[in-house]
Amino acid sequence: MEEPLIKKLPLGTSSFLALRDAAQIYVDKTEYIYQLASERAKFFLTRPRRFGKSLLVSTFVSLFENGVQDFKGLAIEKKWKDYKKYTVVRLDFSETRDFGETDEFSLKLTSLLARKFRPAGFSYQKDSVFSVTEQLSNWLQTQPVNQLVILIDEYDAPLTVCLDNADKFEYVRRKLTEFYAVLKTNDNALRFLFITGITKFNKTCLFAELNDLSDISLSPEYGSLLGFTCEEVQKYFGAFLESASQVLQKDKAQLLEELVEHYDGFCFEETAKQKVFSPWSLLKFFSSPIRGLKDYWFESGGNPSVLLNLLHTSSFRNPEEYGKDQTLPLNVLRNSTDLNALTDVALLTQAGYLTIKTIKYGTTVFVGYPNKEVRRAMAQLYMEQLLDGRVAGQVGAGPIDQVLSEDGPESLFHILNRLFLSIDYHRFLVRDEFSVRAFVQIYFVAAGLDPIVKRRNSHGRSNLEVGVANMHWILEFKISHRNEDAQIKLDEAVRQIEERMHGEQVSSLEKIRVALVYRLDKREFVRWEEC
Repeated sequence: MEEPLIKKLPLGTSSFLALRDAAQIYVDKTEYIYQLASERAKFFLTRPRRFGKSLLVSTFVSLFENGVQDFKGLAIEKKWKDYKKYTVVRLDFSETRDFGETDEFSLKLTSLLARKFRPAGFSYQKDSVFSVTEQLSNWLQTQPVNQLVILIDEYDAPLTVCLDNADKFEYVRRKLTEFYAVLKTNDNALRFLFITGITKFNKTCLFAELNDLSDISLSPEYGSLLGFTCEEVQKYFGAFLESASQVLQKDKAQLLEELVEHYDGFCFEETAKQKVFSPWSLLKFFSSPIRGLKDYWFESGGNPSVLLNLLHTSSFRNPEEYGKDQTLPLNVLRNSTDLNALTDVALLTQAGYLTIKTIKYGTTVFVGYPNKEVRRAMAQLYMEQLLDGRVAGQVGAGPIDQVLSEDGPESLFHILNRLFLSIDYHRFLVRDEFSVRAFVQIYFVAAGLDPIVKRRNSHGRSNLEVGVANMHWILEFKISHRNEDAQIKLDEAVRQIEERMHGEQVSSLEKIRVALVYRLDKREFVRWEEC
C-alpha cells in the first residue's frame, strides 16, 4: 500500500496497530523500546497523564506478539532479532478505579485478572477456596520459562482515588501487593514486565517483592521516551507547522517559539537537560490552529480531585505560592515514598503540574510550571479558590484584558476592587504588598495575560508589569493600615516609580504607570494615581 504524502495526526490514538493502520504519524521512539525490550527485565516508569503511556504499552504488545511486522521503516525494524512469539498480558488498572467499598474493589480486581489472563490459558475457578492470586500463582508455575510478557498501565489508578482515606488506601495496597508477590514468586515464567502510571508508590511495599524492578522514571537515557522534543516536532509535524503558520499568518520560526512557550518545557530526567512537549496539547493545536494556543492538556482532565484537595490542605492552599519555584531533594523524586510522607511538591511534579527546572549542588531540585499552559491553568484554579468556586466574570471582574487595552487607570482601580471585595478573606487574608501583588498576578494570568513580577532595571525592580495590545502597564502597590495616611503611601509609590524609572526599558509601546494603595481594614483599594 502506498503511504500518503502527509500522514494524519495521531490524536487520541492509544493503539499502535490502529495508528499504523490508519497511516497516522508515529514519532519513532523504537530505539528506546529496543533498548528496553531487548533485556529480560522489569521496568517501572512514571509520567503525567496524556503523555502517551498507553501507546507505549500498546507498542510493546505489538512487538512481543508479532515481532517487527508492524514496524516497517522504524528504527527497531533492523535491530530486533528475537523471532519468538510471546504470550502477552496487558492489564489496565484504571478499570478498577471506580469503587465504593473495599469489597467492590476486590471484585473488580478479581474480574480484571481473570479476564486478562484467560486468553493466555488461565481459568479462574470462582467457587474455589483459593483466591484469584493463589490460583494465578499455581497456573504460572506451569508456564514455560521466559514465555510471559506482562504490561501494566495505570497501576496507580485505584490508589490515587483513595489518597484521602488511609484505611481504604491500605486495603487496596495490600490487595495489589498480593498480585505483585505472585509475579515475584513465579519469576521463571516472565520474559518482560513493564509497569507505568503517574505517581510513585513503590515504597508503600506495593512492589516490595519485586526487588529487581528498575525505575527509569528519572533516567537521562529515557528522558524523551514520552513527549516530543523540539527536533521531533519539526521532523514529523513540519507540514502541520507550515500550515498553522499560514492559517495564523505568522512566521514559522515565530510560531514554533510560541509553541515552545505554551506546550514545551516538561523535564523528566535528573540532569535537567531534556525538555519535551505535551503531545496532547501539540496535537490538539495542529488539529485546529485557527483556535489559537488553548489550554488543551489541562482542559482534558488536568483538574483532578487530588489537585483540588492539595490546594485546600497543603502549602499550595496559599495563592501567594503561585509562580514561586519550589525545591526538594533529588532523592524525594528518585525514590518512591509512602502515603504518610507524600509531599505536595513531589506529587505535583510527578503529575506534570510542576516540572524539573534545574538541579543545583548535585542534590537540590528546583521545580516550577513547565509552560504558559500549565501556569495559566494553575492560576485559574487559584482564582476559583480565592473566589470560593466562582470565576472573575461572576463577580464583575472581567474581562480585564479589555479594560487594560481600552480603558484607563480608573477602570482598573474599580475592577480590582470588585475582585478583592469578592475574595474569601476568611481563608485568604490580604496581609501585605506581597499578597496584593500575588492576587493581581493570578488574576491577570488566569485571564490569559503574561505579567512580569519584579522586573529589574539599573535602578531597581518594578512591582508588576503587563503588556496588552500596544499598552504596557507598570503597577506599584502599597499597603495602608488603619492609622496610616493613604495619601502618604500613594506619594511614596509615585516617587518610587519615577525615581527608579520603572518601565523605561520597554520601547515602542504606550506606557501607563499607576500607583495604587490598598487599605487592609477596608479590604479595598482607596487611592490611585497615574504617573
